[in-house]
Amino acid sequence: MTTSLDALYPPIEPYETGELLVGDGHRMYWEVSGNPQGKPVVFLHGGPGSGTSAWQRRFFDPERYRIVLFDQRGCGRSTPHASEPDADLRFVTSAHLISDLELLRRNLGVTAWQVFGGSWGSALALAYAQAHPESVTELVLRGIFTLRRIELEWYYEGGAAALFPDLYEDLIAQIPVLERSHLIEAYHRRLFDPDPAVHVPAAVAWTRWEAATVTLLPDSEQVDGMSDPRFATAFARIENHFFMHGGWWADGQLIAGVEAIRHIPAVIVQGRHDAATPMMTAWDLHRAWPEADFVVVDDGGHAASEPGIQRALRAATDRFAE
Repeated sequence: MTTSLDALYPPIEPYETGELLVGDGHRMYWEVSGNPQGKPVVFLHGGPGSGTSAWQRRFFDPERYRIVLFDQRGCGRSTPHASEPDADLRFVTSAHLISDLELLRRNLGVTAWQVFGGSWGSALALAYAQAHPESVTELVLRGIFTLRRIELEWYYEGGAAALFPDLYEDLIAQIPVLERSHLIEAYHRRLFDPDPAVHVPAAVAWTRWEAATVTLLPDSEQVDGMSDPRFATAFARIENHFFMHGGWWADGQLIAGVEAIRHIPAVIVQGRHDAATPMMTAWDLHRAWPEADFVVVDDGGHAASEPGIQRALRAATDRFAE
C-alpha cells in the first residue's frame, strides 16, 4: 500500500499470537502487541473480509495500550479461508463475529476494552457494543457503514458510478446487461460458483472496484495488492455474503440502537469525500447520537491510510488512553 504513516506511532511487533477455536470448524488468528499492562483495545478490520495488517497496530500508543488485532472468520490468517473453491460461509455471520469477539475478550482475560473499527469494522463495533455494552469502555469509529439498503445501492447500483464512471464500467463488465439492475445478486451467483474460471475474475473485478475508489487520490499499488486472486476471492465472497443479507440486521437497526450505548464515550471520524461510505450515514449516526464527538476530515476520503484520517484517529486513541 502506498501511504504515509507519519501520523502514526512507530512499527511494533506482537509479543503474543495464537489461534482461537471459535466453533463450526473455524480457527481465528489473534495477536497482542504494545504494553501487556496497558489499556486494552481491540481493532476491528474492514471489508468484511480484509483481514488485519501490521501497520494497523500503529494507531495506538504502545506504551499505554495493550493492542489486540484479529482476523475475522474466513479471511487473513484465520481458517478455513473463504478463497477455497468449496468455501462454506453459513457460519460466517454478524452474530458469529460478535460471539467470536466476546470469546476472544474472555480468553485474553480482558474485563472491558476500547473498540476501534472502520468501515465494516464500524458496523461490527456498533453491533458488538449494542449487544455487550458492559464490555466496551470507549468506541472509535471511522467511515461509518451500517449496511442499510441505501448505502449498498449507492455503492453498487449506480450512485458512486456518477463519480467513477470509468471504473464502474470495469465492475459491470463481468455482468450481462439484463442482470445489471441487481448487481450484488448477479455477483453473488458468480462469486459462489465453484469453478475458479468463474469466481476468480468476478472476485478480482469486485475487489478492484473497492480498492480503486476508497482513497481520495488513486493508489495503484493498493489496487494491485488487493487484486491478488486469493485475497480478492475471500474479500469479495465475504463482503457479498454479508451484503446479500444486510448484515442480518433490520434496515437502520444499528443507528436506531444507539440508546443502548449512548453512555459510552465515542468519537466518530468521517472523511468528507468518502465515496465508499458517504457522509450521509455518519451524519445520521451523529444526529441519533449527539453525545459522541463527530469529527469531519475535510481533506479525507474513506481509507484509514490517508493522513488526515490518521491524525484524527490517533487524536482519539491518545485522548482515551488517559
